[in-house]
Amino acid sequence: MFALKSRNLIITVAAAMTVSTGAFATDITGAGSTFIYPVNAKWAEAYKAKTGVGLNYQSIGSGGGIKQIEAKTVDFGASDMPLEQADLQKNGLMQFPAVMGAEVLAVNLPGVKKGEIKLNGKILADIYLGKIKNWNDPAIKAINKGINLPDTKITVVHRSDGSGTTFIFTNYLSKVSPDWKSKVGMGTSVNFPVGVGGKGNEGVASYVQRIKGSIGYVEYAYALQNNMIYTQLESRDGTFLMPTMETFQAAAAGADWEHAPGFYEILTNEEGKNSWPITGATFILMHTTQDTPANAKEVLKFYAWAYDNGAQMAKDLVYVPMPAPVVKLIKQSWHDKIKDAHGNSVWN
Repeated sequence: MFALKSRNLIITVAAAMTVSTGAFATDITGAGSTFIYPVNAKWAEAYKAKTGVGLNYQSIGSGGGIKQIEAKTVDFGASDMPLEQADLQKNGLMQFPAVMGAEVLAVNLPGVKKGEIKLNGKILADIYLGKIKNWNDPAIKAINKGINLPDTKITVVHRSDGSGTTFIFTNYLSKVSPDWKSKVGMGTSVNFPVGVGGKGNEGVASYVQRIKGSIGYVEYAYALQNNMIYTQLESRDGTFLMPTMETFQAAAAGADWEHAPGFYEILTNEEGKNSWPITGATFILMHTTQDTPANAKEVLKFYAWAYDNGAQMAKDLVYVPMPAPVVKLIKQSWHDKIKDAHGNSVWN
């Protein structure tokens, strides 16, 4: 098992390859999404044991990952917010989805069991707007009959860094609450009206664990690995759901990757009574013209291995692996879009 408290995944490099210009270390460098960190860590551990190739991944948030890949300080960036075609083209980038996952609302309420409290989009938006201030508010009590809700102040916890997790969360709130959409909106970084900010999924999880009465949005693997209490959420079609592989898969099934330009796809508030409402993918960002094509090929080999061999590891952490037909499209996009300085494909 790996430690989720660290924001850096550093696996030392034990192998090197030789090219015509001399020795070339095969370490892979990446930065960005904390959402993908748990499964990236498991993949990297297994991949190094299999190939001897190491990964240095900085789990600094999607905003940081986008900045680092734009600056060419890493081999790849990772973002839970997909970039639109214009932004990709402007910066000479392409993107592809690595894995799909989901966010849950973790709470710190002593005596409350996992999944015992129900929330819906409107109530959640009003909590994050600061309109609902206590856990025994009439709106919460109305959908939680029979639950002894305490007269405890709600402390909102949100991300303090530029975050794709925040993008997914605020995208969802903007879809379910006109008030949220008009007053706050969506993005990797927004002006939250209330609450305290934590850095990374790790930081939010840590605050929720320490502050009685708190609520925070985290990737499900963080809640799972830290044995956190989380809520049910109401689906778009009005069913209260527990976070499970089945409800995540139901939401992921709505993705139309084949017709999504640049794989731009958002999976929040999907149709279907069993679709978990706060679902999303993590996207890997790479330059279309590679200054160091050998590095790029190592990144692609790593994710090709993860697609082909890492599905069960992803499922064990309750992520949804990319379907085989989508993986085929992704690998074709590598061949078509990632070139060396002479226009030759890096992925053959």
